Amino acid sequence: MSITFSRRRVITLAAAAAGLPLVLSGARAEARLVRWKGTALGATTRIALYHTEESVARAAIAAGVTELAKLERVFSLYQPDSALSTLNRQGQLDGAPVELIELVTHARWVAELSGGAFDPTVQPLWQLYFSHFTAAAPDPAGPAPADLAAAKARVDWRAIEIDAAARRIRLTRPGAGLTLNGIAQGYISDRVAAVLRAHEFERMLVDMGEPLALSSHPDGSAWRIGIADPRNPERTVKVLEVVDKAVATSGGYGTWFDADGRFTHLIDPASGHTAPARASVTVVAGSAARADALSTALAVAPVARRQAILDAAGNVTALFVAPTGDITTLSG
Repeated sequence: MSITFSRRRVITLAAAAAGLPLVLSGARAEARLVRWKGTALGATTRIALYHTEESVARAAIAAGVTELAKLERVFSLYQPDSALSTLNRQGQLDGAPVELIELVTHARWVAELSGGAFDPTVQPLWQLYFSHFTAAAPDPAGPAPADLAAAKARVDWRAIEIDAAARRIRLTRPGAGLTLNGIAQGYISDRVAAVLRAHEFERMLVDMGEPLALSSHPDGSAWRIGIADPRNPERTVKVLEVVDKAVATSGGYGTWFDADGRFTHLIDPASGHTAPARASVTVVAGSAARADALSTALAVAPVARRQAILDAAGNVTALFVAPTGDITTLSG
C-alpha cells in the first residue's frame, strides 16, 4: 500500500465549566481534569473536562460520547450499516436521519456557492485513487484517463435530491456516492460542543482537526491555534488567537496516495486532479462545519475564484499557505 497518512484527524475537547478558574479563589478546591479516549469516524477521540466535581464532568463526557456514537452511525463510511453507507449502496435512503438531511443540505449549499469546488459526490473519484494506489504495482502516473473520465461522470452535487418532509435522499446518477469527510468532522465538533454547553461547560476547545474555540481560554485569554507548515506538518507557520470561532485547515499533506505526494486526498471535482501536497488553506468561521467545508472547497478552487467564494460565504477569513511557506490572507 502506497497511501501515506501524515496527519491524523483527532477530536480533542478540553473544557472548563462556566466561570470556573482552574484553582478556585479563596478556596482549597481545585478543578480536576477528567479524561476519556475512544474512536470516531476512524480517528482517535479524546475529551478532557475540568470541574471541581468529577461526577459532573463524567456526566457531561457520557453525553458527549453518546452524541459522537449517534453521529458516527449516521456519517461513517467505515460502518457498512451507517445511514451514509446505506445511501451509497442503495442510491436512495428513506427515513433518513434528520442529521444526515441537515448536513447534506448544508453540503449542497456550500457546493453551490463554491461553484462545485466542494462537492460531496466526489466519492467515486476518491475511491478510484484509493483502489488504484492500493493495487499491486500501481502505475505511478495515476489512474488511466478513461477510468478518471468514468469516475468524473458520476460526480455532480446537483444530482442529489433531498425531500426533507419525507426524510428522503436520492442520488440520481448511477454509481454516485457521497462522502461527508470534508464537513462531517466540523459538524460533529459543533454538535458535541453544544452538548457540553448544555452541561454548563462554556470555555472549551473542540478539535477534530478543525478546532472550535468557544468563549475564551479558562484563564481569560484567547485560544492559540497553530497553522501547520505544509512542508513539515510538525512545524507551525503561524499562530492564530481565536475566541468564539472555528478554525479548519485543508492541505494535501494530510494524505498522500503515492510515496512522492504527487496525488493527495483533496480532489478537484471538475478536473479529477488532486491538490498540491505542500500547500494548505485555513478558514476561520463561525461554525466548525462551515469552516471545514470552505477550507475543502478553497483547497481545490482556482485562484481566480477564491475571493468570490469567500464573498458568497460571508464573514469568514482564509489563510493560504503556499509551498514556499508564504501566507496570503483573504476575507469575505
